[in-house]
Amino acid sequence: MRIVLTILIAIHGVIHLFGFLKAFSIFEFNAISHPINKAFGIIWLFTFLFFTITSVLLIIQSNYWWIIGIIAIILSQFLIINYWSDAKLGTAVNVIILLATIIGYSNFNFKEKIKRERIEQFENSQIKNENIVTPKSLLDLPLIIQKWLTNSGTIGKKVISNVYITQELQLKLKPEQTTWKNGSAEQFFTMQPPAFIWNINTKMNSILSVSGRDKFKDGKGEMIIKLLSLIPVAKAKDNEKVNQATLQRYLAEIVWFPSASLSQYLKWENIDDYSARATMEYNGAKGSGEFHFDTEGNFEKFVSMRYKDSDDTEPTKWTVKATKSEERNGIKIPVECEASWELENGTWIWLKLKITDIQYDIKKMSDG
Repeated sequence: MRIVLTILIAIHGVIHLFGFLKAFSIFEFNAISHPINKAFGIIWLFTFLFFTITSVLLIIQSNYWWIIGIIAIILSQFLIINYWSDAKLGTAVNVIILLATIIGYSNFNFKEKIKRERIEQFENSQIKNENIVTPKSLLDLPLIIQKWLTNSGTIGKKVISNVYITQELQLKLKPEQTTWKNGSAEQFFTMQPPAFIWNINTKMNSILSVSGRDKFKDGKGEMIIKLLSLIPVAKAKDNEKVNQATLQRYLAEIVWFPSASLSQYLKWENIDDYSARATMEYNGAKGSGEFHFDTEGNFEKFVSMRYKDSDDTEPTKWTVKATKSEERNGIKIPVECEASWELENGTWIWLKLKITDIQYDIKKMSDG
């Protein structure tokens, strides 16, 4: 779609170049029957330049292409109005480009909103944590959790303060969906206070893209999904079920930063030799889940009863399963996972996730 738009803008720009060439008697542009004076010829030239720059910015996938595009459209439409009888068909092209620039602006605005939220979360967090995880600090935990933290390489390292993750995703947005949709995501966690922001981009088809953002802050969850980063198709906030479900997600994902299991907001309860239940309570939100491990203390899965939608009357069994684990930054974590809901008619595996990069204790949150 970007390639088609780029070609359209480039061709539209070249047509404006002919208006300049006609004004300076360099080329006879018969599509415009009326004479073009040199002052207007300069405007035709600048319009061509702005459309060309817009095309180049699209090619290099700049987030700011829409700014130059708007200027080009304004100049183009000004010329079309002045040469209406010959150039009126150009209005249709300008409308198409205008719609694209609106979508471009919406995508830019949505990304900027997430960046601002992420920077605010970073600045509000207590980023300096020099506490070292020692065997003594694990003594109050269930034996299997002690084994997990030891096996993961957490002992002897500092308690993690924040985490930045990039992910590749495959999704099935409905249980009956047969094909996977590819997507990418970013996620930023802080430990003090416990919070995260997760943003995703995927496509419904070759044309329509979907952007989403999940957030957990101050014990409250919030979720929004937008079509083309412009049209809201789902939104949930200010709801106790959403708060609990988002907290449970945070709880499940501490497997990527195991030292968070020592958080003051978590209480652990032994289940058996290979599993333990964690209950997290923060700022009025409360949720729990079971962590399961193998004999070596490797994380296998997290299971909880979780609300799938804000209008659900009862929670649904939700499972996050590790399918591959590796050492990253000296800590062994699940790098590939799948999440599923246990529905009445069977298991719906709706998400497959692969970590492409993970960074601990970043010192600065970029605003670019």
